[in-house]
Amino acid sequence: MSAPHQAAVDYSVVIPTVGRPCLADCLAALAESIGPEPREIVIVDDRPQPEPLREDLPLDALGPLRERAGVVQTGGLGPAGARNAGWRLVTAPWVAFLDDDVRVGARWRESLVRDLAEADPTVAGVQGVLDVPLPIGRRPTDWERGTAGLVRAQWATADMAYRAEALKAVGGFDERFPRAFREDADLALRILDDGWRIRRGSRLTTHPVRPADRWVSLRAQRGNADDALMLRLHGPTWWQRAAAPKGRIRRHALTTAAGAAAIALAAAGRRRSAALAGAGWLLGTAEFARARIAPGPRTREEVTTMLVTSALIPPLAVWHRLVGTLRHRHASPWDADGSRASAVPAVPGGTGGGDRDGDA
Repeated sequence: MSAPHQAAVDYSVVIPTVGRPCLADCLAALAESIGPEPREIVIVDDRPQPEPLREDLPLDALGPLRERAGVVQTGGLGPAGARNAGWRLVTAPWVAFLDDDVRVGARWRESLVRDLAEADPTVAGVQGVLDVPLPIGRRPTDWERGTAGLVRAQWATADMAYRAEALKAVGGFDERFPRAFREDADLALRILDDGWRIRRGSRLTTHPVRPADRWVSLRAQRGNADDALMLRLHGPTWWQRAAAPKGRIRRHALTTAAGAAAIALAAAGRRRSAALAGAGWLLGTAEFARARIAPGPRTREEVTTMLVTSALIPPLAVWHRLVGTLRHRHASPWDADGSRASAVPAVPGGTGGGDRDGDA
């Protein structure tokens, strides 16, 4: 592709962060990548309590791109709100979203410009190709396998470029999704419903598996509340449209019901019925644990973690699903004027405060 053709495709980069150390690697990889430079780089500092201004984000890792970078503080809006604050500040026709824990490829900027140049006017978004390195010499853990699912995921904002025009048309990300979960699929479905197309590009980005404690799978069950919102907004077929795994919520509900019935029947003195219900709970829990243990490394620590969390996940998943269903029972389509997003103005070279667990 000729240089004039590349230069005709103008883009900005938006990177939300909660101040994790991996941001330095993300920025360094962006700086070292070959290809046309972005018009702007907006780092969205979404840590709570952004005042007073603190200069602790590694912007120097951007090297020659440092002068193109600015920081906006959002004070803990969550990934959707942080991205909204970022893209509303840029002036380029394309916005490339990156997560702060990815590392773009050596020729990522060049490949991005090619991806965008090949997008016809009906294409609103071009998705990058994600690579999740897994350990060599052993089977991946449950957490590692979950992260590796990003390789097959549609529309993951770990590396996703959208036309600013399309984002404005649908009001950007729905800020009722408080986690880095389902907000990307919701946006893509609304863009598709608006008559646009989304395609997969050729640029490569690496998404390492970040460290996590043994209870991370329990915290992940909060995503069941987001699934309730997706169901309310997009109907029962959203799973197929988004090519998303449907999960085990129905089996979790049966296992939880069996366990609750066993406790209630035992309290009522109905031993035989309680034993049958307890057997149902045990079978459901054992099947779930086996499904998670079999493809893993089967170390003592991993097996112990899978056994304990497999007993706790079903009731947690059901609880979060019920809470989400109740909370979002009257949810209407996201406000297209984007009035719900708020942010402190961008400060070139500035940074923010506080820490928050989870992806931005």
